[in-house]
Amino acid sequence: MDWGTELWDQYDIIEKHTQSGLELVEKYVKFVKERTEIEQNYAKQLRNLSKKYNLKRSGKDEPDSRFSSYQSFLDVVNEMNDYAGQRELIAENLMMNICIDLTKYLQELKQERKTYLMEAKRAQQSLESTYKQLDSSKKRFEREWREAERTAQYAEKADQDLNATKADVEKAKQQAHMRSHVAEECKNDYAAQLQKYNKEQNQFYFNEMPLIFNKLQDLDERRVRKLARGYILFSDTERHVMPIIGKCLEGITKAGTNVNDRNDTMVVIEQNKSGFERPGDVEFEDYSQGINRTSSESSLGTPKGPMDILGRNRSKNFWLFSKKSKRFTPEKIMPTVTEDFAHLPPEQRRKRLQQKLEEICRELQKEVDQSEALGKMKDVYEKNPQMGDPASLASQISQTSQNMERLTGERVKYETWLAEALGRGETLHYKSHTFNNNGAHDALSPDGAHSDESIPDASQAIYAEFDDDFEDEELTAPIGKCTAMYSFPGASEGTISMQEGEVLAVVEEDKGDGWTRVRRNDGDEGYIPTSYVSINLKK
Repeated sequence: MDWGTELWDQYDIIEKHTQSGLELVEKYVKFVKERTEIEQNYAKQLRNLSKKYNLKRSGKDEPDSRFSSYQSFLDVVNEMNDYAGQRELIAENLMMNICIDLTKYLQELKQERKTYLMEAKRAQQSLESTYKQLDSSKKRFEREWREAERTAQYAEKADQDLNATKADVEKAKQQAHMRSHVAEECKNDYAAQLQKYNKEQNQFYFNEMPLIFNKLQDLDERRVRKLARGYILFSDTERHVMPIIGKCLEGITKAGTNVNDRNDTMVVIEQNKSGFERPGDVEFEDYSQGINRTSSESSLGTPKGPMDILGRNRSKNFWLFSKKSKRFTPEKIMPTVTEDFAHLPPEQRRKRLQQKLEEICRELQKEVDQSEALGKMKDVYEKNPQMGDPASLASQISQTSQNMERLTGERVKYETWLAEALGRGETLHYKSHTFNNNGAHDALSPDGAHSDESIPDASQAIYAEFDDDFEDEELTAPIGKCTAMYSFPGASEGTISMQEGEVLAVVEEDKGDGWTRVRRNDGDEGYIPTSYVSINLKK
């Protein structure tokens, strides 16, 4: 069954149906375009969301970088960014495979339909023109035949009229004959036109129009098939990216399973453990025995250094929670950062020194490998001059040697600081001024002392602020005495100088690291080598 046979008389219906079909394609294209815009906007919002919360992976020195929950959050954000990329891909494929393709195909169908309708219109016009000719010849034949009958009747009357002359009768007969001849010609013309019209009409209804209708039917079927493929592509476009979207979702699930709560709490300990011991009990200060006060409460002299502040400020209590200060000073906001990390607590200083030492060793190993490679290359050039000039490597070899010397010096320097931190840093107690009012660490060395030359004049202000924030605490009672067998300069941070034969009070005995903490009568405290003194502890 086809349109040409079954719908031979339904031209208007076919024209309307094909137009409606093309409009459906246009409607679907608009639908897909709007879906594409939704996907693009969704992807853009996801991109912006990911960009907003993706703070870039922190370096090793950042506190949060080692938390599994933090890293998993970054993984979730990155997976969402990848997910947004898949939504963009869906939008792009919908636009390319459906919208653009269907729009182009739709234009071709419109042009093809227009051509078929024009052919039908021309055929209709040709048939109408033939019919007009037929109608014209028919009317002429009718008119001429009536005229011929009239002239024939007139001639017959003239012939019967006794009063009519022979000439009048002959003339009437000739006129009747002429009209009859003309009427016969019109009859023949009318018959010819009728035959022509019937032939064209048969051609129009049985050949031309069925062919055009069948072409329109084929066009409509192709339109329906193309539209059906568009429907399928609408689904397949998203189905093709579902595996990748699934991987993104699996990545988010994996990020959640990678969170290790126990590990995160251990990282907090590792990052923030200071290495100090808890403060001891506050001892009773018996004024009835005439014990000398540490310092005058009515006056504040300029301390010699942080260790002198420690000695003078022993009457202050250590508070676990820092108190808010009424005003901020640079010293209270951030301690002075030093190359040897002496501004950090002992445990953190040791870790930073170890990290720095490992970095230096890695850089040094690279330079050593570079030096060996240059040496081998130089030997090859010397044995095979055609391969290169050995002198051209002189500058590189010299630069490498300088780098090795510099890195070796830095390694020795950091090894010395690390040995110092491992030697004394772990035996310290918290001092009353270990934290400032904002909770920041003071510039303490691992052994709890400042060097005298590193103290700015602003130390008086720091000491005064500690007086405002903390209550008094008793000096640690001596546990014995010691006599210096040799002189000791006490040049390094946390140490104290002594002269041969000088008697000092022992505040803290040797913990196995070869250092003993002592105090002079004037209140100055510091460490001295245990092997330099003769110690007598109280029993």
